[in-house]
Amino acid sequence: MTRSGRLNKFLRALPISNCMAKQKARSVGSAGRFGARYGRVSRVRVRDIEDEMRSATVDGNDVKRIGTGIWVDEETGETFTGGAYRPETPGGTQVKRSIRAALSSDEDDEE
Repeated sequence: MTRSGRLNKFLRALPISNCMAKQKARSVGSAGRFGARYGRVSRVRVRDIEDEMRSATVDGNDVKRIGTGIWVDEETGETFTGGAYRPETPGGTQVKRSIRAALSSDEDDEE
């Protein structure tokens, strides 16, 4: 038997693979496609935006993004527009609030 043959036989006989703990692979999430590129902060921002987009709700109803700024309520089938990555933008929420306040003040003036 050659020297390399004896070495291979010896290495195969060692119980190294049984002794070492197997490591669990990490889940990389949606930004894992970028690998080590673009920096940690940018990848975390992308991950957060995409997670928010995939689990979006409006008034407690689940909504699904079907295109850029186009959302559909899965329960009622109603299609509406919103932000590119969020069904309700911060500006749209502020406008709704001001319209609601203006309408309630009009009702108070009539009484």
